[in-house]
Amino acid sequence: MEAIRPVPRTLLRDRAYEAIRDAIVAGEIEPGAVVRDAELAERLGLSRAPVRDAFSRLVDDGLLESKPQSYTRVTPLVAADVRDAAAVVGALHELVTRVAVPRLAAAHLTAMRAANERFADAVRAGDVEAALRADDELHDVLVRVSSNRAAAATVARYTPLVRRLERQRFGEGGNCRSAGLHERLIEACAAGDVDGAVLVTAEIWRGLEELAD
Repeated sequence: MEAIRPVPRTLLRDRAYEAIRDAIVAGEIEPGAVVRDAELAERLGLSRAPVRDAFSRLVDDGLLESKPQSYTRVTPLVAADVRDAAAVVGALHELVTRVAVPRLAAAHLTAMRAANERFADAVRAGDVEAALRADDELHDVLVRVSSNRAAAATVARYTPLVRRLERQRFGEGGNCRSAGLHERLIEACAAGDVDGAVLVTAEIWRGLEELAD
């Protein structure tokens, strides 16, 4: 029975963090909503300890705000915060793109093209969740290939702030970004055009900064 082992506490904490973060980004827990560790622990089938750990991380990420002995609630959507997050994440994507392009193999380009096809299909179907997921998968190829763990951690931390606004805008009838920008990025990557790929990346994230306005 060696395969049956206790689940490490860190995994429970991460599971709680990811579930609550995703619910906030998806709008299932709305801006301004008060969250309670006991209630969410019951819904997640966990004890309160990993949920409290998750709350602490989400406060650091800017998705929750807490007043000791009073409340913990989802932060409102603040344009300045989203612009700041998009600027940071965009700059890091430019960095990893510059490093990754010379290292890309055919399999990486295939993965990017497949992700863009899923993105385009999701946009046509009006499936915002699938579109954002495919968008992340495409750009994550470059993040992984760059092997910059500091950049990857920062991107993972602040991208949800941007995604939350994107999802709301699209839910209100806005449009997902064109798959054409992704195609230009992939073409530049395939050609080994580092500067061209960085320029397209900057254009993509500049558009997200403008979305906050």
